[in-house]
Amino acid sequence: MLSLFILTNECCPCYFMDMPKKPGHPCKQAGCNEVIPSGTTYCTEHKKKSRKISDSKRGSASSRGYGARWKRVRLAYLQRHPLCAICYRQGITRCASVVDHITPHKGDAKLMWDEKNFQSLCVTCHNHKTAKQDGGLGNATQGRG
Repeated sequence: MLSLFILTNECCPCYFMDMPKKPGHPCKQAGCNEVIPSGTTYCTEHKKKSRKISDSKRGSASSRGYGARWKRVRLAYLQRHPLCAICYRQGITRCASVVDHITPHKGDAKLMWDEKNFQSLCVTCHNHKTAKQDGGLGNATQGRG
């Protein structure tokens, strides 16, 4: 006769424990030996410095075309298209707060102002899309536009 053994918390507590996490690694900043969690690049101190350097190379929002005109266009678009397009396609109703360029404009004025290239997104969907395009969060960089 074959007996069936069902694991329960009483007989095998380790069965229900979380799997161990990947070991940490050193911060990528030269000379910094702080151990940080897997999936991160810099320790807290160097992450702030890295972001400042990156932002300074990127230019201000206004210099990239996101000045007063963009604020007006963005607000008008969100009023006409208040729901996140990605969530909506998945059957979820969520308010949008970001106007995204479907094809990144990369300074091209025609793409920047073409409303056919806009979509309303919630912050979560916008961040996910941007990270996927830019290679963030461990994603490979996608061809853009």
